[in-house]
Amino acid sequence: MAQTAPLTEQSHPLVEPIADHVLTTEDHENAPAVVVRADEVQDVLSTLRSEAGLDHCACVTAQEYADRFETIYHLRSYDDPTRELSVVVPTPRDAPESESAAPVYRTAEWHEREAFDLLGVEYDGHPDLRRLLLPETWQGHPLREAYNQDQPQIVPFREHQRLLEDTREGPETMHVNVGPHHPSTHGVLHLSVELDGEQVAAVDPDIGYIHRCEEQMCQSKTYRHQIMPYPDRWDWSGAGLLNEWAYARAAEDLVGIDVPEYAQVIRTMCGELSRILSHMLAVATYGLDVIGEFTPVFQWGVRDRELVQDILEDLTGQRLMFNYLRLGGVAWDLPEPREAFFEEIRSFVDDLPRKLAEYHDLLTGNEIIQLRTVDTGHLPAETAKAYGCTGPVARGSGIDYDLRRDDPYGYYDELDWSVVTESDGDNFSRLLVRLREVEESAKIIAQCVDLLEDWPESDREIQANVPRTVRPDPDTEIYRAVESAKGELGIYIRSDGTETPARFKIRGPSFSHVQTLPEMARGEYVADLVATLGSLDPIMGDVDR
Repeated sequence: MAQTAPLTEQSHPLVEPIADHVLTTEDHENAPAVVVRADEVQDVLSTLRSEAGLDHCACVTAQEYADRFETIYHLRSYDDPTRELSVVVPTPRDAPESESAAPVYRTAEWHEREAFDLLGVEYDGHPDLRRLLLPETWQGHPLREAYNQDQPQIVPFREHQRLLEDTREGPETMHVNVGPHHPSTHGVLHLSVELDGEQVAAVDPDIGYIHRCEEQMCQSKTYRHQIMPYPDRWDWSGAGLLNEWAYARAAEDLVGIDVPEYAQVIRTMCGELSRILSHMLAVATYGLDVIGEFTPVFQWGVRDRELVQDILEDLTGQRLMFNYLRLGGVAWDLPEPREAFFEEIRSFVDDLPRKLAEYHDLLTGNEIIQLRTVDTGHLPAETAKAYGCTGPVARGSGIDYDLRRDDPYGYYDELDWSVVTESDGDNFSRLLVRLREVEESAKIIAQCVDLLEDWPESDREIQANVPRTVRPDPDTEIYRAVESAKGELGIYIRSDGTETPARFKIRGPSFSHVQTLPEMARGEYVADLVATLGSLDPIMGDVDR
């Protein structure tokens, strides 16, 4: 456990409303942390949400120690994400049970199901505590230290029988399986759908088909060199550089590495190029999702992605798995001749307004798109907050939340740009947000190019002086996040004093967004289900990890 100390109002004013419930405090690098009893979780979280304004449950991390299991609720405020608190709930090894946070934060439903699935922690009062990533017939909990990886998965018939029970909503409904191999499910996602005529009565997203143990692989790798190639693989839409930044920010803050200003500008430029890559793919495939034969928008989206990939290939040497960021900066400087590289970027950015006008003509100004997306897939702001939505999904519901501005990192706070929001909360709003965010990304890129072009050659420092072997102090813990193309991408790291993490947790934004699908699709037509899912722009590597 991290270093503990008695609670004082002076040291932790944010937790004054729950002072009577706090057993002790811990020092986490990103925020104060409080330890509470397992049977007081709902009282504590309800008070923090209503009285302290911590209305965003960003992430839930479960882990095993030698003497206990532990669940950490990483809480933030949508109005100010720098107001954050970690609520630590220890449970005994022989009976890991605690109250569920799901009645307070709906997003905790899936987070706690994942913890139950992989670690076997029980959450009393959870509305639907069953496995999430693994099939219901799986035997054991793979993240437990005592888990036997060689045991045969022999499933008794009674387990299969439970899966075959009739679970229809009513005698008049029809069950339809959508996916996991279906072009409109954005990867290997399975939707168990109940239809009442042509209307959706219920949807149960079934995930885990591409679970690759990314967290466990990162836990077996060294901070300094070996972890960085993995983040690219969490999101193959082109947002890999933003994923690399999420890990870099967490690890750098964990060990106190200051990134040179020049490298911060390069990171910021790269991040926005990655955002455009991701949004172009989202917009291009959305035309296919909604109209099917709508090939021009898909072809144009791929065309413009190729131009961005050409730029990033010149910089990083890669077109998909970039592996360009390093702890303390970036791998190498801009390509020579610099003037030709800057001209390549400017040519793309200058031509973008004309191309975006064409996208609006074919998409947002198209009557069929409007009929399929306006007033469908409605997601009210309060529902979005309850499920921990961020990024374009939250901003499409009018939630003015963007970590680039609200929890500044990189060079964003030195540049002129705006956070894009739309208030209607429907499928059309989320499409509009992504198209408008491409414009803002172009503004940021152009400013970065101006800065880099005039940067003194003697001051072009691309990396801080980072030790060859990085070993954070034992029992240090941190949760840090960046604004990826999909939303808040957070990383929790706990160190045990070695050169590999003791716990590495990935908070993928698509995980929370797919969880909202039943709320958005219920009562709408089955054709709207595809448009609604596409508007969330999920990447299943980001969901399953």
